[in-house]
Amino acid sequence: MPRSGATDMSVKSLDDLFLHTLQDIYYAEKQIAKVLPKMAKKAASEDLKAAFETHLEETKEQVTRLEEVFESLGKKPRAVKCDAIIGIIDEATELMDEVEDPETLDAAMVAAAQAVEHYEIARYGTLITWAGTLGHKDAVAKLQETLKQEKATDEKLSKLADVKVNKKAA
Repeated sequence: MPRSGATDMSVKSLDDLFLHTLQDIYYAEKQIAKVLPKMAKKAASEDLKAAFETHLEETKEQVTRLEEVFESLGKKPRAVKCDAIIGIIDEATELMDEVEDPETLDAAMVAAAQAVEHYEIARYGTLITWAGTLGHKDAVAKLQETLKQEKATDEKLSKLADVKVNKKAA
């Protein structure tokens, strides 16, 4: 039984799987770009607000980089629904609506943002491995650049949570 976000694309090879996963993360990045401004607006911490705004700009760059990867493969950029990111974003949105204390909300949003980052880190790591196996050298370089940004964002969020956000929420 196909998953709810499945396309009519048949995955018969690693190349097909690579392309499908690229389309999946392209969808995810576009959804992330839509929710980050809302998270920045709700952040009580100025540092957290700035982190979300900075990552929004990085996410826009990442979308462009993915479009370049599609082009390097001779493919048109196309997104396929990513149920995983929808679930993570839905959970974050629910928390933003339910948590009343601003400092606790900041802690919840950091946790949600890190869930997003961990998903992206897993996806980009896999895509890099597959791109290397398939001989897509240009794709490897571009995907590695994004993976480096995602890991740095995760690290910044961890520090922000540890040094400021979680302590204020406590």
